[in-house]
Amino acid sequence: MASASRSARELEALISATRLRLRMHAPFFAALAMFAEVRFSQKVQLAATDGRSLWFHPITYAELPAEERDAVFLHELLHAALLHPLRRGMREAEAFNISADIVVNGMVAAEPSLLLPADAIREPKLEHLSVEEIYELLQKRKRSQRPKLPLADLLSFAPEVPAETEHSKPAGKRYGRSSKTQGNATASDAAEVCAEEPDAPASVTSAAGLADRQELEAHWKQAIMQARVLSRSQGKGELPAGIQRQLDEIADPQLDWRSQLWRYLVHTPNDYSGFDRRFIHQGLYLDQLEGESVEVFCCIDTSGSVGEEELSLFLGEVKGIFSSYPMLRCWLFYADARCYGPYELLEGNNFPTPKGGGGTDFQPFFRKVTKLWSREKQAVCVYLTDGYGDFPKQEPELPTLWVVVPGGLDGKEFPWGEVMRLR
Repeated sequence: MASASRSARELEALISATRLRLRMHAPFFAALAMFAEVRFSQKVQLAATDGRSLWFHPITYAELPAEERDAVFLHELLHAALLHPLRRGMREAEAFNISADIVVNGMVAAEPSLLLPADAIREPKLEHLSVEEIYELLQKRKRSQRPKLPLADLLSFAPEVPAETEHSKPAGKRYGRSSKTQGNATASDAAEVCAEEPDAPASVTSAAGLADRQELEAHWKQAIMQARVLSRSQGKGELPAGIQRQLDEIADPQLDWRSQLWRYLVHTPNDYSGFDRRFIHQGLYLDQLEGESVEVFCCIDTSGSVGEEELSLFLGEVKGIFSSYPMLRCWLFYADARCYGPYELLEGNNFPTPKGGGGTDFQPFFRKVTKLWSREKQAVCVYLTDGYGDFPKQEPELPTLWVVVPGGLDGKEFPWGEVMRLR
């Protein structure tokens, strides 16, 4: 018996009923659920996931109304599919769990056939952001101003499940190692780790190792792609934009913005001319840039909407450019409604003191670059900002890479250029 009141067969029937209802109302999520491994354990309070399996309490979960039970099921499925237990890394566990709940609850609430529990966290203004962006915004709040986490459901390891109470029939292909027991840890232990040990690493990273982590990532990426195909084959069309963005971050993750910058600076593979030997002794195997012909015009938004934390982050990123690519000629600007600079960044020199604090106008920077650029050298503009300001009406001659803070302007609102987000 799985519990005093529910047999394993009855519990399996509850999950099957949820899958069928999802198939009627939300075919994409129903298809995604085919790749989820479901288990029951009295070691979890209601529901949880370690990124590998979805765990439910055989009594408290079964007693929920059907529409609420379906919502809780989808909530945990999305945590797993979006790799939230893996993505936590070394972040504070409770704040990250709150951030992840905001993301998935927004997606669940968009399904009219489902009913979230009364204490579910909702912040509609943040739900379109990634979990990492929401986490950064929550870090700026006092703890008393953050939403209260009703349930720590991102586990650091799988609960211990006695064989006679385990229900482990996956709907789709089983992947990776068994998720029964990692030592003698229980889900309540894991929830405690999540809530009270912010430096504890995320579940599969520590318990299963890098290879197992990569396997798990591959499993859910494949699941998302196949669920899309199955959903479209039923003529259900595209997913809502908010859901699409969250899933795209997993199926097609964004490159680090400095890697994107390097695309602008090197020649095509046909023009490849080897490593720049001057930097090999430093352990820097950098593609050689022909003719020392690359300039970077880098602007930091210092308007009133950019706080000290964002400004410090921007300065760190610019220093990262300069230290990573020492052969570049890099010009620094600060800008609010006015533009200050240029300041040429030279090795060994301190960064100039930031100026600004007023409104935001992107136009003065591009006007200055137009005058400064000799047009004899390859160049690129990098603007680190929150994105809220006045854009030039005409796109500049040089390619532009916008590097946007968490919670900044949506990428679709930028009239031109390539938009990358800091994590």
